[in-house]
Amino acid sequence: MHDLSSILWEALAVFLYFMILVVVAVKSYTPHLSETDFILGNRSMNFWLTALTAHASDMSSWLFMGYPAMIYVIGVHQAWAGIGLLIFMFLNWQLIAPKVRTATEQYDSMTFSSFFENRLGDISGVIRIFTAIMLFVFYTIYISAALVGMGYVLNILFGIEYHLSVIIGILIVVPYVFFGGYLTLAWIDLFQGLFLLCVIVFVPLYILPAVGGFSGVLESLKQHNLSTSLIPSFSPKSLFEIFFLTIGWGLGYFGQPHIITKFMGIRKVSEIKKAKRIGMTWMVFALGSATLIGLIGVPFFKGTLKIESEVFIQMVNQTFPAFIAGFFLCAIFAATINAMSAMVLVLSSSLTEDIYKKVFRKKADSKELLLVSRLSVIFVSMIAFMIAVANVDTIYGLVLYAWSGLGASFGPLLLLCLWMRKINKYGAWCGILSGGIIAAFWPLVAHRFPIEIPPLPPAFTVSFLSIWIVSKLTAKKSAITEI
Repeated sequence: MHDLSSILWEALAVFLYFMILVVVAVKSYTPHLSETDFILGNRSMNFWLTALTAHASDMSSWLFMGYPAMIYVIGVHQAWAGIGLLIFMFLNWQLIAPKVRTATEQYDSMTFSSFFENRLGDISGVIRIFTAIMLFVFYTIYISAALVGMGYVLNILFGIEYHLSVIIGILIVVPYVFFGGYLTLAWIDLFQGLFLLCVIVFVPLYILPAVGGFSGVLESLKQHNLSTSLIPSFSPKSLFEIFFLTIGWGLGYFGQPHIITKFMGIRKVSEIKKAKRIGMTWMVFALGSATLIGLIGVPFFKGTLKIESEVFIQMVNQTFPAFIAGFFLCAIFAATINAMSAMVLVLSSSLTEDIYKKVFRKKADSKELLLVSRLSVIFVSMIAFMIAVANVDTIYGLVLYAWSGLGASFGPLLLLCLWMRKINKYGAWCGILSGGIIAAFWPLVAHRFPIEIPPLPPAFTVSFLSIWIVSKLTAKKSAITEI
């Protein structure tokens, strides 16, 4: 427990940080005259904004808490999760970004569901309903994971009771989305993306000499019987574990609306290559440093750390003076705010476009839809709060579950919509449902297998095959819309 002086210094650091955010928000704020401006910023982002907002809104508190915790518990072997993310995010830039930017403008679509609906000629509204359901289920869980991370930080910094910490987290994030919208969030993402990158790179490099450098880390890993190699053995079981760990995270990138919508908002398709270089460079340094934090934690704590997800937080608290520690821990706020605000914006947009406008008020004007989008922000945050206060799982577990559900529900369909002509609405219905349902219930049967298989690979595969096979079987019933 900190003394009063330390708490005051940490509070001052946090206050100053959020004052900087307020300045960034005010400087970047522009009145939103339409729902299009609120959701996609009128497709006006430059490549710097696109790169940093796509990557900074990706990681959330998982980057500082969930991922380093697993490295700390398992060792070097767990880094395959990060490698998988790097590989598939690169493929996301290559395969998805240029095509989705062009296609969504061509079909005048601002959300996943409107694009799928227009692309496949589904006038029944079924795709919109299925999409909205999957977004609601998995994003509320994802957002709750972000709130759990904020709750942990506030609790450790100031001793605030966990439930109250989660409420404060909501009160911090909601105003940015409520008043700002797409472009304001993009500028905040840019600032916070650069800030958290500086912190996550500096901290492990600063502490590394104190634990004996890389040789000290390696020796400590051996003493605690943790993995010291990316490939512990070449046995079939070990290789299968590596394979599933890599694709179990990486495949999800193709179906994350809060990332894909960042591609949709870039000003010119020709600038995507520049954005890709900047974004991937950021990601390499961020994930590499997060891996190092987990590894350094082993000799730093010497088995004394009780809650693994606090490895970064406690490392900073025990190394730096209170003011600097408080400022550095704002990096977790930065990652969480970036991710949570992007998710809340996507989900509120879906509730507005796909449910309110489609089902209840087909003739609603732009101002009414903007109001509903903002009210949806509050509604979504309240549902996520109820999940977060239950404290039902680890941050790593919550994020993996939600990430898998989104990736399996939408990734196969988005890939096939962009790269294959002969798919139809019937295949899309089956793909969204099968992918989401399998991902949702997979944890109930996963323990029956001799090796750990995450939800995403089987759910993604079934969804992909469902879309292709059902589209083929129902080809005569559907009019194919070309892109």
